[in-house]
Amino acid sequence: MTVSPTFSTAKSSRVLIIGATGFIGHFVADASVDSGRPTYVLVRSSVTSPRKAKIIQQLQNKGAVVLYVLITLYIFELLLLMSLLVVRKYWTSSILVEAIKAVGTVKRFLPSEFGHDVDRADPVEPGLIMYQEKRKVRRLIEELEVLPPLDQFEIYGDGSVKAYFVAGTDIGKFTMKIADDIRTVNKSVHFRPQPNCYNINELACLWEKKIGRTLPRVTVSEDDLLAAAAENIIPQSVVASFTHDIFIKGCQVNFSVDGHDEIEVKDLYPDEQFRSLDDCFTDFAHLLKEKSMEADEKSLPPTQLPTPICA
Repeated sequence: MTVSPTFSTAKSSRVLIIGATGFIGHFVADASVDSGRPTYVLVRSSVTSPRKAKIIQQLQNKGAVVLYVLITLYIFELLLLMSLLVVRKYWTSSILVEAIKAVGTVKRFLPSEFGHDVDRADPVEPGLIMYQEKRKVRRLIEELEVLPPLDQFEIYGDGSVKAYFVAGTDIGKFTMKIADDIRTVNKSVHFRPQPNCYNINELACLWEKKIGRTLPRVTVSEDDLLAAAAENIIPQSVVASFTHDIFIKGCQVNFSVDGHDEIEVKDLYPDEQFRSLDDCFTDFAHLLKEKSMEADEKSLPPTQLPTPICA
């Protein structure tokens, strides 16, 4: 995640979040409201998704101000009132960078890079074009100074390449801390919790322990992923290209964070703990069990499950 441009914010600073109904965006919006900041979320004038409508209502209930927008000019007017802008939709970021420069009131801009370091990652197409767009946003900023499987496990390659996993609540929490931290000005901030660094084989074992049974392993080779990416079927091909970059090429773990313009969250807040993947899997397993019981109350007693293969 790249943070810019050059000012610290106070907790009274107004925050505008674009993309607050997304998978990660709603965690960031929740954390912003919980931190006591005046929080505004920008949404389309017509919301047809029941899930997104529910998120919007929940944010309103917590005190967020929901702004329905139809025309681009209104965004410029909004930015005049804001101190911090968080964007979860990368394809709008370049437009917003220009708007931020024009209005001159936004002190911090957190663009949509909650994932890999887009300058270091190198996925095949069609995922590459998405990263190229994100790289353009980075360059523009510099120029302008501004769920686990249920029935089987797919093992990518030999399953030994690791990646970092971060709970959405932690992404929201640390994003809001970073927004107020002058040490992060003009730096790329990396979320790399070592206890949550797993490879696919380790993930499979952890999940099997939670559900108390073994799952079939299906090996997906590098060639399989490249072939799926080459089909250019959206979104499957994008998923394949990113999966190849993460679990074959190791884009999340094949570099060190030691440049003057980058820093790790753990170095900023050594006393703050990340939620463990073990705890996340426990919660998800409990949720699955509850849903299964609700849907199967009149079924026969389940047969005894086999012992997990991972000790």
